[in-house]
Formats: sequence, C-alpha cells, structure tokens
Amino acid sequence: MAKLRYFDAGKPAEPEPAQPISTGYTEFLRTGRINRNRPHWLAEEREYLTHEQVAERTALKLRDAGEKTHDRLNNFHRSIRFPKLIFHHTLKDTPHLGYCHVTAARTQFAHYEDVNWAFYIANFFARIGQEANFFEDISLKYSRMYFAVAIHPDKEAEDKKLTINRDVRGNGVLFHTHDPQIAIRNVLLLGARNEQLRDIIRQL
Repeated sequence: MAKLRYFDAGKPAEPEPAQPISTGYTEFLRTGRINRNRPHWLAEEREYLTHEQVAERTALKLRDAGEKTHDRLNNFHRSIRFPKLIFHHTLKDTPHLGYCHVTAARTQFAHYEDVNWAFYIANFFARIGQEANFFEDISLKYSRMYFAVAIHPDKEAEDKKLTINRDVRGNGVLFHTHDPQIAIRNVLLLGARNEQLRDIIRQL
C-alpha cells in the first residue's frame, strides 16, 4: 500500500487572476476555435503535512472527544463516577485514524464476577477482530465508533500489560456501536451500583 500524503485542506486557495471577459470570445472570432484546455482555476500551492503532524492533529481531536464524553458520563448521577484515563493511539500508516481510551472500571455480570473493562472512542468504524488485528474492515461510513472491552493482564507478557479478556462473551466485547446515545447508556449501565439505578438508565 502506498504511503498516504496529507495536505492542509484549510489553507485558502490562491484567487484566480481576473481574465478579460472578451478574451475567449475574441479568440473564437479570430480562429473559430474554442480553447478547452485553458484551466478554469489555478491549483493552489498545497502545504503537505508529515505523518507526525497529522498524528498530532488527530490526537487533539481524539482527546477533546474523550474529555467531553468523560464529563458527560460523570454529570449523569452523583453515585456514578468514572476515573479519567484518557490516552490515544493513531493507526500505523494512517495517522488521521485513531482511537481514544476514555475510562476503565470494574463491574459484575450475571455469569461473570469482577470484570475489568475499558471504554474507547474511535474516529472510524470497524469490526472488532478476534486475532492480532484488533480492527478489521475499517470503514468511514460512520465518523465515530464507541466500544467497551473486558480486559485483564496478559500472562504471557513480561510487563503484564492489559489485553482483551476474550473469555468474557467469547470475544471480550461488551458493546460496539456508532450511536453515542447507546454508548453513553451502556457505559452508565456498566458503572451503575445497583439494579434500581440500572432500571432508570434503561429507560433513557
């Protein structure tokens, strides 16, 4: 795959020099031909960006989305509070795409006890993969993706870094959606301390 090149689309285009209105008309009368090769505009000089610059811009947007989402979660009810654990990653060779870790906590399910989980936002949509490639079939059909996964320490890693706990629900995915309302409701359900509060959240 060819390495993507990025340019600053926000840079205003150079205005086209004014052309005398009669120029084309006079040329037609003189030669009887219409010059269809004359450009209708001048290509503006594009300021190309490095992948590092693109990654920095992506990071700012991801962090901003993570901050706003975390504030929204913690403003719902005083008994539900999530730690702010915001960090991001951009995808290799496509730094305009990335995902942001928003928060992490522990909850209980009917068949699982003390499940640790993490909640993320991505600026693309994809299937959650089963193997080493966590994201599969990346699509820009939706501008956001929200998902939560069960996590546990990787026993094979020397630093015991956290990895997806695929023993939970077969793939470790607790929810996966492009709808922000559904995502907020699901995270609140994960953070609710009792069934009464869960009932209130389900009615949202």
